[in-house]
Formats: sequence, C-alpha cells, structure tokens
Amino acid sequence: MSDSVKIGHLMPVKSPLLVQGKTTAAKSSQSGEFRSMLDAKVLHFSHHAEVRMKQRGIQLQPESLTKIMNAVEEAESKGAIDSLIVMKDVAMIVNVPSRTVVTAMDGKQLQSNVFTQIDSAVILNE
Repeated sequence: MSDSVKIGHLMPVKSPLLVQGKTTAAKSSQSGEFRSMLDAKVLHFSHHAEVRMKQRGIQLQPESLTKIMNAVEEAESKGAIDSLIVMKDVAMIVNVPSRTVVTAMDGKQLQSNVFTQIDSAVILNE
C-alpha cells in the first residue's frame, strides 16, 4: 500500500457546532480546545525556512521531525523563546511558543556562523 494517510481518513472532520443534528456550545468549546492542543503539537515551517531547506537540500525524515518536536517541547519546558536546535549536520532556529521553524541551515553554514537573537540551544545526538 503506497497510499498516504491523512488525518481526515483516520478521524472524519465534522462541523464543531453540529453534532447529531443538535448545536451545542459545550461541544464547540471542547472542539476548540482540542484544535488548540493539536496545533500546539505540530511543528510549522515559515516560508523562509521552506525556501532555505529547498535551496540547501535539507530533507527531514519522520524520525528526525519527532526528535526536533521533542527538543522544542524540552526548550518550552525551560522557558525558551527562540531556540537553536542542532541535529547531525542540520541546524534550525525555532520560535518555541509558535512552534515555527524560522530558518534552517546545513553543515556548510554551520562551519563559521554566529547565531544571534536566540535564548537557548538544544544539541541532539543521533
């Protein structure tokens, strides 16, 4: 099976206000809370970061994304705002509260670079 799995396939999306033909404000607020919790666990990539990753040939595997998301959670638990996350030969600057990768660089850019406007760094082992 080479079909990709999408969230909608696993859990059908329904209108948050319409549940079995009835509208309920309680269900709406629960749905909003669920959406915010789901959004809090997703790693976003800014347009700039996407362009840089494409230019520099940076491709992340699902395991790498999981490690990066765990690093963001760890940085968040320490109160970080803008964090440098280094993994193997890839470095990313992530805005922790919004869980957004602001930029990314490969090993060549890591060689002699000064990182500014960060308040933390997370170094990941393979």
